[in-house]
Amino acid sequence: MQKPPLHKSFLNAFHGVFLMIKTERNFQIELLAFFANLFFIFYLHLSATDAAIVIFLSFAVLSAEIFNTAVERICDIIQPDFDKRIGFIKDIAAGAVLLLAIASVIVGVLVYWKYIFT
Repeated sequence: MQKPPLHKSFLNAFHGVFLMIKTERNFQIELLAFFANLFFIFYLHLSATDAAIVIFLSFAVLSAEIFNTAVERICDIIQPDFDKRIGFIKDIAAGAVLLLAIASVIVGVLVYWKYIFT
């Protein structure tokens, strides 16, 4: 199988992000949080380092949600009916997103604290 041209690969990737925006509620919520963070980065004049940390974690959570959705969709194809083993796989994939989201909130509090309360 021949690889598609580079621009086609990028178009496919952007299409995947668009599908996530269109179909996945959690991704939409996390995207809203990303835009809120962008607003606060500019409104509070975060340092370049602090802004980079917030942006990196925001993209990490969004990426984790994409991976979680991919795992869930693959599981649904492999086993469309209820299966405890598939449920376990889906739960731990969702747990990974949850842990990253919790870590990002903690880091967000640590970063934003000095801009809001000092």
